[in-house]
Amino acid sequence: MTSPGAVGTAVGFVGLGQIGAPMAGHLVDWPGGLVVCDVRAEAVAPFTDAGAAVAATPSELAASCPVVSVMVRDDDQVRDVVTGSAGLLAGARPGTVVAVHSTIRPGTAEALAREASDAGVALVDAPVSGGFMGAHEGTLAVMVGGEDGAVEACRGPFALWSSLFVHCGPVGSATRMKLARNLMHFTAFTAASEAQRLAEAAGLDVLALGEVVRHSDRVTGGPGAVMIRPTAAALAADDPLRAVFAHTAGLGEKDLDLALELAASLGVDLPLAALARDRLAGALGVPHEEVSP
Repeated sequence: MTSPGAVGTAVGFVGLGQIGAPMAGHLVDWPGGLVVCDVRAEAVAPFTDAGAAVAATPSELAASCPVVSVMVRDDDQVRDVVTGSAGLLAGARPGTVVAVHSTIRPGTAEALAREASDAGVALVDAPVSGGFMGAHEGTLAVMVGGEDGAVEACRGPFALWSSLFVHCGPVGSATRMKLARNLMHFTAFTAASEAQRLAEAAGLDVLALGEVVRHSDRVTGGPGAVMIRPTAAALAADDPLRAVFAHTAGLGEKDLDLALELAASLGVDLPLAALARDRLAGALGVPHEEVSP
């Protein structure tokens, strides 16, 4: 491998998949150069054409990059990239920072950080949110867990592909935040399927419903709009949000009742909607008896 810049100034990227490739693409013009590594030659080729250097193994890549990003599929692949016989720790110099963007178990990140520390390397967990679109546009949110110095070393390169950088706490905390975020994400997908089934049974245009949802979510902020309190506990009696959220819960219960009534008339089973009807007030932190439409 020939480094594209002076040794110790390039950034490295391992894993050029659907999200990793566009993330790395924003780093091609990094002042010290970019070094990439992927097992697939076709994934590497566009980066070679753009002037990036290519490493045959993660170990080779780590030898010249003080900050290395890892975006592979799962825990096993992350472990192999970091600690395998040709992994990053086999070639990294003391002081190197390894950032794992893959969504893995928090315990895996913590265990790898301990092993990396023994080699003088700092490992941070840095999962991202925003998907394929955010990766292409350079607007991902990145959650980072690790020691202050290692986290700060990541800010420069991460700024080229993200527009929100959140230091969550120690190693493992960022992965826990990503899991919480994705819990909402995929539960919402399930709710979307119930809404589509209800609309279809009612003879409506399901694609038009999707258009309405995307439009209104852009206006209101979607489910994230209610995530404005610092705790998931019930709101205190004197909290200024209590009356607002009680009103919101009342409107929600009314609308869910109407949707469930329509579903029953059409023979559509909506188990998630029924659960939401039972738990909405508590989820918003207000007693059910306070709700008002």
